[in-house]
Amino acid sequence: MLIGNLGAGKTTLAKGIISGLGAGEVEDVTSPTFTLIHEYGEGRVYHIDLYRLERADEVATLGLEEIFDREAVVLIEWGERFLGLMPEGRMEIRLEAVGADAEVRGIKVGWASRPDENDGVSGLEA
Repeated sequence: MLIGNLGAGKTTLAKGIISGLGAGEVEDVTSPTFTLIHEYGEGRVYHIDLYRLERADEVATLGLEEIFDREAVVLIEWGERFLGLMPEGRMEIRLEAVGADAEVRGIKVGWASRPDENDGVSGLEA
């Protein structure tokens, strides 16, 4: 799950991950804000954006459980708004601006232990 405010760099990070995994070219990776789910590399990577959804029942109609069961990397933006629907043991990557420089990001990577935790990240900081 990719966590950060608007403009934090979640989609930019997703572009790098998808490209790095060889599932798509950087210029072909776009934000799924309006389509909600983009698939790359013939189902090897999914990029999901839940920003426009307001209720858990809207998210539940997307079939995320099926995607989570696949052998795939699943990158989710704004998933922290629906923690009860996110898988346990998920990796969370938090992006935050550092100081007054809007171009510098702090990154915190960790594993969530329970889907209902408010701040489930424990682990590495960079």
